[in-house]
Amino acid sequence: MSKKSWLIVLVAILVGLAGGFLWGNNKSSTKTTTETTGKRLKISFITHAGPGDTFWDIVRKGAEASAKKSNVDLRYASDPDGTRQAQLVQQAIDAKVDGIVVTLSKPDAMKDVVMKAQKAGIPVVAINGGIDLAKELGITFFGQEDYSAGKAVGEKLKALGIQNPICILHEQGNVGNEARCQAIIDVLPNTKRLYVPGTDMAQTKSQITAELQTQTDADAIVGDGAPYSVTAQKVVEELGKTKQITVASFDLSAELTQEIIDGKVAFTVDQQPYLQGYQAVDALWLHENGLFTLGGGNPVATGPAIITKAEAATVLKYSNEGIR
Repeated sequence: MSKKSWLIVLVAILVGLAGGFLWGNNKSSTKTTTETTGKRLKISFITHAGPGDTFWDIVRKGAEASAKKSNVDLRYASDPDGTRQAQLVQQAIDAKVDGIVVTLSKPDAMKDVVMKAQKAGIPVVAINGGIDLAKELGITFFGQEDYSAGKAVGEKLKALGIQNPICILHEQGNVGNEARCQAIIDVLPNTKRLYVPGTDMAQTKSQITAELQTQTDADAIVGDGAPYSVTAQKVVEELGKTKQITVASFDLSAELTQEIIDGKVAFTVDQQPYLQGYQAVDALWLHENGLFTLGGGNPVATGPAIITKAEAATVLKYSNEGIR
């Protein structure tokens, strides 16, 4: 090989080595940037969910999606009893988690332990219920203002000519559910409350049946959650009162969405629980990585939005996926 050829080969080798070195350094730099974006946060997500309440499956899906995106170690727990829910928060404090998402639907039971978390320097955000306590404690709230949601339902029922609705409450002492029914009462004073054991659907159905047989002037029934509205619709159908009694609801599920499409349920008010879970985890991650505050410290609304037959068909796909 000529001297000139050897020189060309040598230059090519050197250029190749230099390129490989630089490319290798760029790969290493990218990897290092990804790995050093921050520590993996431990977040406790503690709700008042009762067994079998599918609403909370949607909340949890949103939380898990956000946690997966941000590489968060998410620790979910729930208990419908306020005292036991507070104990779960205390356990999270003792575990020195990096953030806590909590529901405040039982404010008397939750106030002191949330204040303990704040004093321990653990960021806390609230979702779903207890907006007034969240404001008092100065923590960001993700959800809907329940009285406003109830008023929207009351006005919609009034526009349909309803005068004597029954409002189902599946969890006694839940301030959000009470506010919803109270708002309907304020719009339609003849509204009656019906308390049912939300964790026992057979007993819930039995009590709804007895109520509709007793309250012969009832012209509507509103479930404070999708499962209770679906059950109420079945009772109305079994009693042969579909022309007399309008069924309406709060919240969504795949089954309820289909019943709206089929004309069996008039409408529902959606508070977008998936967003509540997703945004709450996002908020704590953003606080850790920039001291950001979503909503500027004010409540972040995820609802209410009335969904009738006109909107239900477009939502059904997402209801079937378990995110609406």
